[in-house]
Amino acid sequence: MPQVPELTSSPFTLPHQWRPVAPIARRLLALDRCQEIYAGLPADLRGAEFISRLLGALSLRADCTRSDRERIPAQGGLLVIANHPFGAAEGLLLAHQLLQVRSDVRILANHLLNRIPQLKDLLIAVDPFGGPGAAPGNRQPLRQALRWLKEGGVLVVFPAGEVSHLQVGRNGVSDPPWAENLAGLVRCSGVPVLPVWFGGGNGATFQLAGLLHRRLRTALLPRQLLNKRCRTLPMRIGGVIGADKLAGFSNDAALVDYLRLRTYLLGSRSQPRSGERGDAARPQAPLVPARIPEALAAEVAALGAEQRLTGSGELEVYLADARQIPQLLLEIGRLREVTFRAVGEGTGRELDLDEYDNHYQHLFLWNARRREVAGAYRIGRVDPQRGLPPERFYTHTLFRYGAQFLERLGPALELGRSFVRPEYQRQFAPLLLLWKGIGAFLVRNPHYRALFGPVSISQDYSQLSKELLTDALRVNCFSPDLARLVAPRTPIRLQPPAVAGCDRGLLQALGRDLAAVEELIAEIEPGPGGIPVLLRHYLGLGGRVLAFNLDKEFSDVVDALVVVDLNQTDFKTLTRYLGREGAATFRDYPENHGGGHAACA
Repeated sequence: MPQVPELTSSPFTLPHQWRPVAPIARRLLALDRCQEIYAGLPADLRGAEFISRLLGALSLRADCTRSDRERIPAQGGLLVIANHPFGAAEGLLLAHQLLQVRSDVRILANHLLNRIPQLKDLLIAVDPFGGPGAAPGNRQPLRQALRWLKEGGVLVVFPAGEVSHLQVGRNGVSDPPWAENLAGLVRCSGVPVLPVWFGGGNGATFQLAGLLHRRLRTALLPRQLLNKRCRTLPMRIGGVIGADKLAGFSNDAALVDYLRLRTYLLGSRSQPRSGERGDAARPQAPLVPARIPEALAAEVAALGAEQRLTGSGELEVYLADARQIPQLLLEIGRLREVTFRAVGEGTGRELDLDEYDNHYQHLFLWNARRREVAGAYRIGRVDPQRGLPPERFYTHTLFRYGAQFLERLGPALELGRSFVRPEYQRQFAPLLLLWKGIGAFLVRNPHYRALFGPVSISQDYSQLSKELLTDALRVNCFSPDLARLVAPRTPIRLQPPAVAGCDRGLLQALGRDLAAVEELIAEIEPGPGGIPVLLRHYLGLGGRVLAFNLDKEFSDVVDALVVVDLNQTDFKTLTRYLGREGAATFRDYPENHGGGHAACA
């Protein structure tokens, strides 16, 4: 097999020994077309300016959001890693994005690129082809790269060393195994790592040529660059991974596998949806008009003083029966639908009310100055002595359970249909005040020792995030004893989580650590970010998950049935929502009144 031709004088000139076949080779390798573009650029351009003009000549762009670009740190040592799907396009695009933020950028790159003098100042050249002389020859550039990082510069590395290609046994095109010397750079430099992912790949001709000989892939890279003309390539920039986190990996292979996962994971990132959301196929009825503020304020004024649970500033929390607040209840139903539609959920009806609203109580957040509802919960009371059948509770429409389940819970509160209207979501205080309202209710009614209800994982979450989250909850937060008493009406059908180009076993191992899974989900979901806030709140109280259901009546969201045994919630957490005195009263109630139920045995 002949060696890939070395380029002399012009970067795209073949050496003299190729003269007999030069015309054919230049056409096959697209060197003539590359030379035309190169010759059309001013000869005195260097670095960032050269790359910018070259990308313009190629009409090549990156689909990279402003929020992603803002993830690039403006100063300090930084190791940037990326997958290598094309060969040249991704290096140019990545350098272009980085150089708009930093001037101290260097790229660990194939020594053949040193033939382009305009790029030479940006490169630390290595031999990626292996062979007897490669390792000794690469020692000096690797030392240079490490020095650059320690001095506070940015270093770009494509850890695969060669371009993504068809991997026999991996069922697709991806990077070959990443070099473990990446771990040495991470450990020795002590700098954070920024993962970057590019979507796409080279065509069938490139893949087939590579099966014949790996050097043929290198020879075809100029043609592959030209194939990307007039295209916009997907580019995702991840969150910075701190050096302290990476220092915790026990061996180099595990560290490199994790960095590869964090890079390829970006390819699963949910993108902001334009226009309608995932439930666009469902007809959306026009919303009912907002209620008149004077009518709402009159109903609040008519409530008894004891129905005010708590307040802060202009916000107050009240608890009322449906019959006391007919206008407020209509407004709550309208605002539920407004809020849930905004995150890809909702009933699609003109307002979100059902038959359960008539006999549940409603805990709502009221802005006295603006005379408007800011948020709400609804509460169903489980009192075993009252003997209410399971059908009286909303959760029974999602999950099958009998009287035995309710008896095991003992006195409990079913919580659901919680929302904070969009205008109030910029701050955490409104949601916290709703929770403090529930805490005030519990202090007044301390015989209720458990909370339960459905928590939605919305359609805004990608399929992978749902798979990661449900798997992690089953491993870390499952209550098998109670779960045997419950069955979903529409079981979810999710596959074990998998990321293209990565080992499935690593995901399974990370799934045993809920914090690690939340980190991965936060990387995939720039919108909602991490675990849903209500689910995180209930897990923080010691919540356990019993089952998952697909809610066909609510935009196909996944509902997790969560139970919180407040007897097991630590005192410090209780004080946040019940106050110190209230938490002490609540904690001591079972001892003073004959014990309490343990919901999550």
